[in-house]
Amino acid sequence: MQVIVIGGGIAGLAAAHRLTGSGVRVTVLEAERRFGGKLRTGEVAGLRVDLGAESILARRPEAIDLAEAAGLGGALHPPAPVGAAIWTGGALRPMPKGHVMGVPGTAAALTGVLSDTGVARIARDSELPPLRVGEDIGIGALVAERMGHEVVDRLVEPLLGGVYAGDAYRISLRAAVPHLYEAARTHDSLLAAVRAVQRQQEEAREGKPAGPVFNGIEGGVGRLPEAVAAACRAAGATLESGVAVTGLRRTARGWAAQLADGRSLTADGVILAVPASAAARLLAAEAPAAGRELAALDYASMALVTLAFRRADLARLPRGSGFLVPAVEGRTIKAATFTSAKWGWAAAADPGLFVLRASIGRYGESAPLQWEDADLVRAALADLGEATGLAAEPVDSVVTRWYDGLPQYQVGHPAWAARVRGYLAALPGVRLCGASYDGIGIPACVAGGTRAAEELLRTVAPGPREDTGE
Repeated sequence: MQVIVIGGGIAGLAAAHRLTGSGVRVTVLEAERRFGGKLRTGEVAGLRVDLGAESILARRPEAIDLAEAAGLGGALHPPAPVGAAIWTGGALRPMPKGHVMGVPGTAAALTGVLSDTGVARIARDSELPPLRVGEDIGIGALVAERMGHEVVDRLVEPLLGGVYAGDAYRISLRAAVPHLYEAARTHDSLLAAVRAVQRQQEEAREGKPAGPVFNGIEGGVGRLPEAVAAACRAAGATLESGVAVTGLRRTARGWAAQLADGRSLTADGVILAVPASAAARLLAAEAPAAGRELAALDYASMALVTLAFRRADLARLPRGSGFLVPAVEGRTIKAATFTSAKWGWAAAADPGLFVLRASIGRYGESAPLQWEDADLVRAALADLGEATGLAAEPVDSVVTRWYDGLPQYQVGHPAWAARVRGYLAALPGVRLCGASYDGIGIPACVAGGTRAAEELLRTVAPGPREDTGE
């Protein structure tokens, strides 16, 4: 069997890795000059750091298993056991516990983060009519109705913003927090649903050795796609970067991909591991209904400002691993991560440096991404200074922009993904995977790529290849 994987992010590379392990001839085509998508390393003040996603959810096995298979098992390290904070009400406050993505199981869980009135409002959830979530509902809309807007604005929004950079009131409960959605369908109050999820999580951990919630990779999570790409090449796959696919068409024996350089490659099957907008263009001719659905998915853009300081210049080091910033605070940054405090390997790589990064950009707020790099750095330093007292000048800075980097899982997203796949069911030999569909975290993307590969292996029979002379 021959398969073309279009897109060399971690989902596409995971698909290629699974296929090469089954003896399939694989060609991976990536339009950018490098593989890895939103996983990327770079340098600041000579230190290699992540300029994209920086951690892996360790309680899902898919990405950890792939890292180990690619030879990075010994480089996996959990973050330092230092707490995160939230910048709210003009002060950094410890991140509260006892919640599920910001939705509390008790009113007391948010004492200190909300006003007394806001805490009291949470308890009224149990007095309201029975909970109804229907086929889907916005997380923020549901929480505001049951517990008040302050819970959403001060905790749910910044937590969801760190993942989706989206509007908490419109993000799909069913897609973003599926275990809470399922619990909400069978409980009369949101408080009871949260406590049910917490009990399930506790029961799942019983009898199992305690492990980290997250893991990083020494030298940066951006090493993962590099290692997987190398493993795919070693297994016989062909990986080409800087090669854009401009069209797809069905042939008598499979599919042909038209490339921007004039070539046409044929295969038994195709995996589209690209953003939904790119998949829409490629499927417009052969699956117009799917193309229209795919084109409707919205995205948010963001920028990362990575800063390096001499430790000797810092009057005091920022405490903890970083902090989140609610949108209602009116700040430019939405989060900060203290890289050198969070990751032991980063601190050890250059003990004289302290590296941190700030993220900027929320759904519908594109103006800051148009600023010059120097303006973004100044804005980040101003907010960091007010939050932590940081007054030193950085010795180096790197600004990384991720345009349309985060798909928006708005209400109805699971039904949207099901419709897209339903349209493609009548189109043999094509599968979709990536952050647009079943989760934007690294494990979810790896799982989606692996699943797409396995479905092709089950459903596509290899046929004789046409001699195209290419």
